Amino acid sequence: MKREDKAEVVQELSAKFAKAKLAVLTDYRGMTVSSLQDLRGQLRGIAAEIKVAKNTLLRRAIQGTPFEPLNEQLQGNTALTLTELDPVAPAKVLVKFAKDNPKLVIKSAVLDGKLLNAEDLVSLSKLPGINELRAQLLGLMLAVPTGFVRVLNGVPQKAVYLLQAIKDQKEQATN
Repeated sequence: MKREDKAEVVQELSAKFAKAKLAVLTDYRGMTVSSLQDLRGQLRGIAAEIKVAKNTLLRRAIQGTPFEPLNEQLQGNTALTLTELDPVAPAKVLVKFAKDNPKLVIKSAVLDGKLLNAEDLVSLSKLPGINELRAQLLGLMLAVPTGFVRVLNGVPQKAVYLLQAIKDQKEQATN
C-alpha cells in the first residue's frame, strides 16, 4: 500500500471516528467471507458499518479522539464497527452474531469516550433501542390524556345509568 493510500485511509477513518458514538473492536479470525458479508449487511440495515484496516492505521486514526482507549486492543486481526446513531442497535447485532458465530470475538468498545469490555457490550445490547424508547415515551404521553378522557366520560355515563335505574324502578312500581 502506498503512503498516499495509507494517508487517505487514515483521513477517512479519522472522519468516521469524529462522528461516531460507538466503536467496537472484534476479532474476525477464522470467519468466512460470506458470514462477514452477512454481518456487514445486518449492520448496514441499522446505520452502522464494519471496517477492516491495519492496526497501525487505526492507531493513527484514533489519536486525539475519545476512542484512544482502544489502542491497547489493536492486536491481531481486528474489525472495527462504527455507528453515528443508536449505539444499542449495533451492540445487539454484534452480540447476537457472536453468539451464533463463535469465531467472531468481541474485544472491547468505546461509547462516548468510555472503554467497555465484552460483558459491558452484552449489557448494552440488552437495553431497549432508541425506537423502542420512543415508542414507550409515546405510550406514556398518550396514556395520560386517554385516562383523563375516560374520567371525564365517566361522570355523564354514571348519570345515564342513574336515569336508567330510576326509569326501571318506576316501570316496576307501575306494574
